[in-house]
Amino acid sequence: MGSVTSTFTAVRPAQRTKFARYRHSLWLLTKRDLRVRYSTSALGYLWSILDPLVMSGIYWLVFTQIFHRDVGEEPYIVFLLAALLPWMWFNGAVSDSTRAFLRESKLIRSTMIPRSIWVNRIVASKGIEFLLSLPVLAFFAIVGGAKVNIDILLFPLAIVIQVILTMGVGLIVAPLVVFFRDLERAIKLFLRFLFYASPIIYSARDLEHIHILKDLAAFNPLTGLFSLYRAAFFAKELDWYLVLTSALVSLVLLAIGILVFRRSERAVLKEI
Repeated sequence: MGSVTSTFTAVRPAQRTKFARYRHSLWLLTKRDLRVRYSTSALGYLWSILDPLVMSGIYWLVFTQIFHRDVGEEPYIVFLLAALLPWMWFNGAVSDSTRAFLRESKLIRSTMIPRSIWVNRIVASKGIEFLLSLPVLAFFAIVGGAKVNIDILLFPLAIVIQVILTMGVGLIVAPLVVFFRDLERAIKLFLRFLFYASPIIYSARDLEHIHILKDLAAFNPLTGLFSLYRAAFFAKELDWYLVLTSALVSLVLLAIGILVFRRSERAVLKEI
């Protein structure tokens, strides 16, 4: 009995050490990603917020100044940014995951760190860019007079669900693109479709009168995710059925991603 206990206590520190090394390597690669991305840019990190800012400006102009708008909430710019900023995180991470193994194949083959780290560092770097863009959302919330409510405490929950979702999709996409190169373009097309199929420029509540679309939207994990982010400023946007469905679908995608990644890892190393 004593030998079993001593073995168990010896394994636990080893597991903690392994996790600490993984976390340290992930942080180093994430910092490297961010440094390389902005080292040759004069504006640096500002580029990470210019894209969603320009897109929000265009949609705000179209739907508030040119056409009569029957969707969303006021202030509309805050309503847009609350979903557009996390979309940029998801879209950027999934797009970059299609090249996660192909871009640095030599480095991946020559190192012994867990290969999943090459996907997770993309999720982490895009997540940091998302966090750095939040002051823009805060600025427009103050200028637009958006009222913050108690649901802002759910913001960390939204981030956790998005990390799970994005990791799951990334772990599925990254190895499959190695075997099917055309999948990279197909994913870009799908992401373009998903942008309009997700409640970004409109609300999930705007689909309530179309039951088929409402039911389909519920199984889009981004629907519940965006409702969580928006709930900080628009309490009516919070729908726990959508949130729970989003969390469940995200966990399923993560489980599938881990399974796909583990079964294809050796074949990926041979292919690259």
